[in-house]
Amino acid sequence: MNNKTSYAGGVAALKKPKNLAVCAMLAALSVIFARLIVPMPNAFTRFSIEAIPIVVAGLLFGPVAGGSVGFIADLVGCLFSGYGYNPLFCVPPILYGVLAGLLRFLLYRRTDLWRIILIYLPPVVFGSILYQSCTLAWVYNSKGTFSASLSYFLTTRGVQFAVTLVIDAVLTWLLFRSRLFERAGLWRTAKEDSPDDAA
Repeated sequence: MNNKTSYAGGVAALKKPKNLAVCAMLAALSVIFARLIVPMPNAFTRFSIEAIPIVVAGLLFGPVAGGSVGFIADLVGCLFSGYGYNPLFCVPPILYGVLAGLLRFLLYRRTDLWRIILIYLPPVVFGSILYQSCTLAWVYNSKGTFSASLSYFLTTRGVQFAVTLVIDAVLTWLLFRSRLFERAGLWRTAKEDSPDDAA
């Protein structure tokens, strides 16, 4: 099967019980990483590795699975956090999963650190920094004006995600380097194989 980035291929991957169970586990891990292992310098900044399970879901099973894991992790995490759920804030976690699924072809031949950084870069820049900063500035307007709030969030979140981008990419690279996913039958590195063949 060679549905590397197709919608149909992603849906088919989710129909397999093993894949569905792994996605559920990854969503749960994202919630745990986001809510329990989180240094928070202030109310709007947190350093966490919650994106790693979402990106892994996209890399292993495609954009549909990755986006679903991102949405579910965000929804469940918000329900348990006490802050309530705002659908405006669910876009970045979905982007992590979808874009990882669309860009996973970068890892078919080689799973080096720089390729993994390239996979993280678009959702970090467009989702976590730009989109989320605009949304936080619009919803909370903590500095009195939208432009002042936007500048504040862009600055603080830019620093925050420059740090977490490196941590996330290194930890994801170490996971693939450990061959954990290969041993579980979820990923293949042979040149003639794609991850879809194993899914």
